[in-house]
Amino acid sequence: MLDIKYIRENQETVVAALSKRMDKKKIGLKELLKLDDDRRNLIKEVETLKAVRNQSSKTKPSPETIAAMKTVGEQIKALEESLKGLEEEIQEKISALPNLPADDVVAGGKENNEVIYTFGEKPSVTFEQKDHVELAESLGVIDYVRAAKMSGSGFWCYRGMGALLEWALISYFIAYHNKNGYQFLIPPFLLSEKSAYTSGHLPKFRDELFWTQDKLCLNATSEMMLGNYHREEILPTERLPLKYFAYSPCFRREAGSYRQEERGMVRGHQFNKVEMFIFCKAEDSWKMFDELVENAKGLVEGLGLHYQVSKLAAGDCSAAMAKTYDLEIWLPSMGIYKEVSSISNALDYQARRGQTRYKNEKGENVFVHTLNASGLATSRLLPAILEQNQLEDGSVRIPEALRSYIPGAPEFIYPDNNLI
Repeated sequence: MLDIKYIRENQETVVAALSKRMDKKKIGLKELLKLDDDRRNLIKEVETLKAVRNQSSKTKPSPETIAAMKTVGEQIKALEESLKGLEEEIQEKISALPNLPADDVVAGGKENNEVIYTFGEKPSVTFEQKDHVELAESLGVIDYVRAAKMSGSGFWCYRGMGALLEWALISYFIAYHNKNGYQFLIPPFLLSEKSAYTSGHLPKFRDELFWTQDKLCLNATSEMMLGNYHREEILPTERLPLKYFAYSPCFRREAGSYRQEERGMVRGHQFNKVEMFIFCKAEDSWKMFDELVENAKGLVEGLGLHYQVSKLAAGDCSAAMAKTYDLEIWLPSMGIYKEVSSISNALDYQARRGQTRYKNEKGENVFVHTLNASGLATSRLLPAILEQNQLEDGSVRIPEALRSYIPGAPEFIYPDNNLI
């Protein structure tokens, strides 16, 4: 959430920044500030009436005074009701505004994203390659048919070596982050509306979340839980930065977003992910961003997979984020790159919603900055491993970094001729 005081004092700057990511006509700062003016005037009226009432209480009341103060009390009550409604309207409007993009983030949508780093080369083979769906089925590592029978389209079931490989990826991530000094959390997977609001998923992305009859939503990313971990707390300055990582399955409706190129595991309703999250002082924010970028890159490079890093344009960043880099893995069968990690800096946008603060050098309570990064999501990594490491005989080479996490430390996955 943006700071109304900053908006009031920097209207041209705010409009210019928000215009990078949304239609200028839809920003609506004049309407927002008019509501805030009305709010301020109401507060003054309430304070004036309360002062009159307080002054009256210092003298012996006459029947006329009692009657007058009763009227004053009713006026105060009516004004406070109006003030409450006005504050709710202001909150709704300001909550709908996205974060201000960082100065170096360019305007526009994904067509303006910029590739800033590439690792490795696209695999070159002399045989006819299979896509990850064919490979997964011939190797017996993923069962799409029975998963659809259980849950419908957009789900899959890991089996045998596929389940072991998936768990090896998660174990590899956990060991990596633990070695880097991040604290491991396994949070609840159901969240309240307040938590979804704090993370920035509400109000805009309500329809993309799964909701229970108890008004709890299934987490779409561990970022949602981690961002609420210190909600409404004042953090000890000497302990910052606080660095966490969490494992969770993630659940997304993804309504209407499926395309032919996204079949199999590339896009689904449920997938596994390990997420990094940092609470830090404002002055350390961009240093922490660089650290998260290097951590995510280290994980993918440790698997020996070809990928690129893209700096997202303002319109392609999620609403809560000021700046985002995407790590995109190469999928040979599609001839495209797909995101496996988003590294983002929300500045104080999420912390302002969640009231997470620390004391600065002046002893003032100020909002922390929050950053998050996938470290990593598995649903596109496993297809990339299958496709980039496939061999002519139909087998797939397992990345060396994962072998020690699989019983027997196998080097290859071979086609399963005993499938049922």
